[in-house]
Amino acid sequence: MRDAAIVGIGQIPVGEHWDSSLRMLAADAINAALEDAGLKQVDAVYVGNAYGGTLSSQTQLGALVADYAGLRGVEAYTIEAGDASGAAALRTGYLAVASGAVETALIIGVEKCTDMIASARVQARGASLDADYEATHGATLTALAALLMRRYMHEYGLDLNAFEGFSINAHANGAKSEFAMYRNLIKPGRFAKAPMVAEPVSLFDTAPDADGAAAVIITSRERAADLVPQPIRITGSGAATDTLTLHDRADLLWLNAVEHSTRKALTQAGITTHNVNLFELHDGFTVLSAMALEGAGFAARGEGWKLAQSGAITLTGSLPISTFGGLKARGNPAGATGIYQAVEACLQLRGTAGANQIADTRTALIQNLGGLGSTAITHVLQV
Repeated sequence: MRDAAIVGIGQIPVGEHWDSSLRMLAADAINAALEDAGLKQVDAVYVGNAYGGTLSSQTQLGALVADYAGLRGVEAYTIEAGDASGAAALRTGYLAVASGAVETALIIGVEKCTDMIASARVQARGASLDADYEATHGATLTALAALLMRRYMHEYGLDLNAFEGFSINAHANGAKSEFAMYRNLIKPGRFAKAPMVAEPVSLFDTAPDADGAAAVIITSRERAADLVPQPIRITGSGAATDTLTLHDRADLLWLNAVEHSTRKALTQAGITTHNVNLFELHDGFTVLSAMALEGAGFAARGEGWKLAQSGAITLTGSLPISTFGGLKARGNPAGATGIYQAVEACLQLRGTAGANQIADTRTALIQNLGGLGSTAITHVLQV
């Protein structure tokens, strides 16, 4: 396996893009990444998308996106892993380049969640749940997250206030980002008083569905040095799965896929959690943030929430997370999330994160989840 590096990044603001289609959103991010890398052509395009078939009535995104972006003829196809589709596409592109099968790959994450509203969107998003044992009985991702959160609170004797630090931090960081969907601040004490979506999950707890597209360009480390002054190396990549349904898990409060994918990525990179300067985790729900910190090895079991209360997760803390707002404030563009995480980590490592910059950043860990930890894909990025 040869070394691979990111040489180009591009993103569009996350939000409700009523006037743009999937192909248009993707093309805007792709063009930005190509310009950033100083390239006009790539050898392959890998598309991360979760719900094109159900939300936008569109599959075959590889050919659609490549054609519209002016890359007709290249190898191109879609990778799907629920909300972890972006990271799955990133891993596919990384492996293609690292193996030598592809010289330069463009990875685009794109999602158009606002093509449907209300119950129609909930049903469309339910396609990533177990159709036989969850979705068919009316279960939704939010409802299942509520069950998980309630069990976590019961097991560790917590109330809702224990989780507010995650949302306060995300919105504080999102307020500084021009690409974030929500730039409002959340005051202490407001989290537990927010309207409930599926008790105990509230409006201030769950990440909002959104439209978005982000892209990265990966090439061999040797070529990268000739293209840009500061390539971002991908030094670790790990993927793992757990049961799709919560009721099949032997340990409801431990994210096995997070543990295994993190270990794989860190081992490949030759580092430990102590070397990580920031962690872009999948904060679709605050309970997932707490459990991901535990599963990844940054906190003891049942104590992930303490990092949010102590201030450790802020931009000036010992382990910054959601540095541009995360899913909570930036918005959750589903299958594009993993690529937004990669773009944001690259900005931090390049030292071009502006008001969101973390000092002396050399190693970033990014992690994208499908469902409630059914899929976990983790990457280590370094300068």
